[in-house]
Amino acid sequence: MTINTLKNNKVFRILTNTFVLIFIPFLIWMLFFDENSYLVHRKFNKEIKDLESTVSFYKTKIAEDKATIMKLNDSLQLERFAREQYLMKKENEDIYIIEFDTIKK
Repeated sequence: MTINTLKNNKVFRILTNTFVLIFIPFLIWMLFFDENSYLVHRKFNKEIKDLESTVSFYKTKIAEDKATIMKLNDSLQLERFAREQYLMKKENEDIYIIEFDTIKK
């Protein structure tokens, strides 16, 4: 191929166009090297999804805790909770804890 036939080639004319020569490095710069690049946005989107899942987890935990607090307004439920969770007991009372062995022999 001679230079004249190369210049007449449609692909060569498009690639040597001034706008294309400026646009391709600009596009590469914006996609990979800029501080607002596609890679940075992808990382931020992943972090946003992680934080949203954390928020939803804590919202469900708050709802469960509110339900527990509403139950504990009753003195009998409060006593039951203290006995089960913190192994509290009344005076002159013995508590026996029975643990079941789950390992099969």
